[in-house]
Amino acid sequence: MVTRLLNIKYPIIQGGMGNISDPILVAAVSEAGGLGTIGCGTLSAIQVNEKIVETRKRTTKPIALNIPLAVNEYREELIELAINERIPVVSLSAGNPQPFISRLKQHGITVICVVATVKQGRKAEEAGADLLVAEGFEAAGINAMQEMTTLTLIPQLVSHVHIPVVAAGGIGDGKGLAAVLMLGASGVQMGTRFIATQDAPYSQRYKEKLLNATDQSTLVLGRAHGQVRRVLKGVYTEHIHKHERGYSPDEYQTLTSEDAHQKGAIDGNDEEGFMNGGQVAGLINDLPTVKDLLDTMITEAKTVMQENMSLLD
Repeated sequence: MVTRLLNIKYPIIQGGMGNISDPILVAAVSEAGGLGTIGCGTLSAIQVNEKIVETRKRTTKPIALNIPLAVNEYREELIELAINERIPVVSLSAGNPQPFISRLKQHGITVICVVATVKQGRKAEEAGADLLVAEGFEAAGINAMQEMTTLTLIPQLVSHVHIPVVAAGGIGDGKGLAAVLMLGASGVQMGTRFIATQDAPYSQRYKEKLLNATDQSTLVLGRAHGQVRRVLKGVYTEHIHKHERGYSPDEYQTLTSEDAHQKGAIDGNDEEGFMNGGQVAGLINDLPTVKDLLDTMITEAKTVMQENMSLLD
């Protein structure tokens, strides 16, 4: 269902990744059979268009644009950019999607809405969303304050909506894919796992931290400010976590800005910047190509689902 809707081979979507979204990785995901996504983060329409142009030099397959509505001041221009550039799929997150859905759909664009609760999912469906990405609190980056986990959110949401639901948060292999399919999801969205691939043009330090991660290698910032974000532990992030109640809202915003994100993820400087990381980091132990990752996930998911049917006999 999701593969037909998005015109892709595998029901696997790449998360937006904010300002560090890179055409090389986006194209690699689409070329491998998934849906590569250009994240708009806080970028302007001009900056995002440059990424679209570069991505299209690398693939002719479907791509998506993720617009974090409450984060990006250029959201109106980005909506128009998606329409003018005939982007086939637009993902709306971090804000109220209702004012934008019908306009996008009038131009033949498939609309994904990222949600974190059943209520949000139902409202997005009523507003006309074609597909929901249900993101559990295990996920990297900016998260919802409700702290619903993927395991509990997916089956509850699926039972309350009539459009496909894709699971996000805590998924990085075929077993995770099989698990959420059994819960009623129609596919998965991943971010952290795609960082740890040969195609991802991010710092070696970032990849090393993921390869060496354990189940305790992430922490959540921002509870004191109502703006939570899951990141990898490091000098910079642990300092913020320890002192965040003493920061003003503006100070916290600066410390967790996309500039600081780029210092960590692109420059590999985890003493002056941060690296987003989901709890799935503890499962990562190799650096495959994106194509090998997706192919392996699908094969593993099929095998696991077939083998475990015998447990019910």
